[in-house]
Amino acid sequence: MKGILQTAVVSCALAPIAACGVSSAAGGSGLPGAETPTVELAGALAAAFDAQPEGYEPRTHHLHPDGSPRFTNRLILESSPYLLQHAHNPVNWYPWGDEAFETARRLGRPVLLSIGYSTCHWCHVMERESFEDLEIAGFLNQHFVAIKVDREERPDVDAVYMSAVQMITGRGGWPMTVWLTPDRKPFFGGTYFVARDGDRGSATGFLTLLDRVRMAYAGSSEDIEAASDRLTAAVRKHLEELPRPTDVAPPPDVIDHTVALFHENFDAVWGGTRRAPKFPSTVPVRLLMRHYHRTGNARSLAVATRTLEGMAAGGIHDQIGGGFHRYSTDAQWLVPHFEKMLYDNALLALAYLEAFQLTGRPDFESVTRSILDYVAREMTSPDGGFFSATDADSPAPNGHDEEGLFFTWTPEELEQVLGDGAAGVVGRYFGVVAGGNFEGRSILHRPEPVDATAQALGLTEAQVLAAVSDAQPRLYAVRSKREPPLLDDKVITAWNGLMISAFANAARAFDDRSYLEAAGRAGDQAWKNFDADSGLRRVRRGARAYNPGVLEDYAFLIAAFLDLYEAASDPLWLERALILQAALDAGFSVPGGGYFRTAASGEALLARELPSSDGARPSGNSVAALNLLRLAEFRGGDDALRARADQLFGALAGRLSDSPAGLTELQVALDFRHARIQEVVLVTPPGGSAAVFLDTLRPRFAPHQVLIVAGEPGLEKHTEIVPLLEGKTALDGKTTAYVCELGVCQLPTTDPATFAEQLLSRPHPTPTDPS
Repeated sequence: MKGILQTAVVSCALAPIAACGVSSAAGGSGLPGAETPTVELAGALAAAFDAQPEGYEPRTHHLHPDGSPRFTNRLILESSPYLLQHAHNPVNWYPWGDEAFETARRLGRPVLLSIGYSTCHWCHVMERESFEDLEIAGFLNQHFVAIKVDREERPDVDAVYMSAVQMITGRGGWPMTVWLTPDRKPFFGGTYFVARDGDRGSATGFLTLLDRVRMAYAGSSEDIEAASDRLTAAVRKHLEELPRPTDVAPPPDVIDHTVALFHENFDAVWGGTRRAPKFPSTVPVRLLMRHYHRTGNARSLAVATRTLEGMAAGGIHDQIGGGFHRYSTDAQWLVPHFEKMLYDNALLALAYLEAFQLTGRPDFESVTRSILDYVAREMTSPDGGFFSATDADSPAPNGHDEEGLFFTWTPEELEQVLGDGAAGVVGRYFGVVAGGNFEGRSILHRPEPVDATAQALGLTEAQVLAAVSDAQPRLYAVRSKREPPLLDDKVITAWNGLMISAFANAARAFDDRSYLEAAGRAGDQAWKNFDADSGLRRVRRGARAYNPGVLEDYAFLIAAFLDLYEAASDPLWLERALILQAALDAGFSVPGGGYFRTAASGEALLARELPSSDGARPSGNSVAALNLLRLAEFRGGDDALRARADQLFGALAGRLSDSPAGLTELQVALDFRHARIQEVVLVTPPGGSAAVFLDTLRPRFAPHQVLIVAGEPGLEKHTEIVPLLEGKTALDGKTTAYVCELGVCQLPTTDPATFAEQLLSRPHPTPTDPS
């Protein structure tokens, strides 16, 4: 097939445009309404197609009888799974870069910029309805230069134009659709557009909109230039300027104010906030748990745990395979968009892990393990890196993708797998009913407590749980034979950092060697993306690492290496964290405090964003603030690192005052900043072990603690990296514990019981009434 395509592409490049249009019987890259490709380009497209892995299937319905694609565009030259999804659209797509904008300038055309990601459901819908449509593609190719961007690979580009779309429409989302001048300045935009007037009840379709933009650009170029200048100035002001920076860190009472907002908007029935759709990030569970830990406010604990309970029982939680879907479309956590994102699962694993440590509840431990086991089983590359995401849509027997088909069940399917008796129990437990709750099928969830299920069926709770436990692997095995959703197999440095942190912290809490090995393998792979001269790479796919790392890549990976240092007791991880921190300081620092999203040496976009809000993922600045404070502790109370953190807090103080609910992860760092940090040092003699002391630490929720485990020999070298070790040795040839605060230590002890008492010697607040 690939040889046929290569011949067709080259011959098409030598023919007139008309011979390479939509009626071409030979196939190839001739795109409707587009310029004839050069021989060089045609050859490159054919070679790139030929280099695709065995089993590659063009994602298009424009196919020849032999299965070869009728069209191929420049995106076949890219590595991004999202861009490759569009490589056989009839649209003459360009990747982001100078070539596209130079072409637009040469032809005197506006640019159509489309930004999305591989697991975005509505991106797929717009592709199917518009970008695969021959009439729309032909019009787009004749009058515009079309650029496709993967927002996960280029978050800097996405941030600039998302800001513009939000200013134009008052909202944002993906797919993002923006019209630009050849100077890259936006002048109009939106998100998803229906293909034609009247579709889905919309008055104006994408084809009509394209024609209106074409006419406006041709007839009012001066007006459009002025409008784009105004919009660009507003984008720059929004992304680069911060309100009312100060010279000091805000006081801790800003956390109390933020927490009160979440108390007020709490959904006491289902958890989360009183709204739909619901995202896991809409309630800052980790901040609430820290607030409870600091103040004893029981309502903060109740809001956090009820939210975790609601999500774990809902359809947003994959009850069979583990892990969580992106978000719930309703208030009950029932009907999700079915994509699974690595970062969501990393952050949720940390949240459930900390909830387990705070409450001791085994159900929270179970959810934590189910997330990590899912990632280890389904989202880990052979070299140890973690894949990015899986799609919401699943291939269906009718040839069309259907959302959620892979994950849903019918009563008949349960009976086929489990038999009548067990199917009745499991169906009741997971809410599988005739007619279903989604597209005629049932999303598995837990609609009632297990005691209610047992009572309704005349069974004991143990019998119900045993039936469910027996059924889950059997259902998983059958489900695994279904056609799975698309896997986005690119490895993103920042997201890997989050998941490394989850595995490392779980390894320490559960004393699980397999989790530590998973964190270490991924950490070693992420470190290969760093070069002292060129910096950190953001993306790796296969053997290729590419795209300059942005702030979150550095910050999240530094945090991961600090977590690995505490979990593995290997100073190598701390050394790597310090190297990355130095690179971040050198390339990204803002003079007044904080960090830009991109390096000074990076591509000059319309604006250089200073990230100042937390969303589905923490901002790089929020994580960087906590990194600086933790590094200051490891470095023996380094005043320069702490001062840099305070500058960062001060830079974001105005934004924190104006929108405290939008910077909850920064407040996790602020909580650490105002706490009395407990420094725990364990020194082991040659051949000795700290295991019995670590067993005392494992189940504790200790957000205001740093841990150093150092062995003899090698203590002197370790002390060079961690000045906090100065003067601390293993006494009498035994493992010795040092518990300190602000550099002042209690008496060293070799007795685990005494060590446990020292850990608990800090005053704790008295819990308050949750009402």
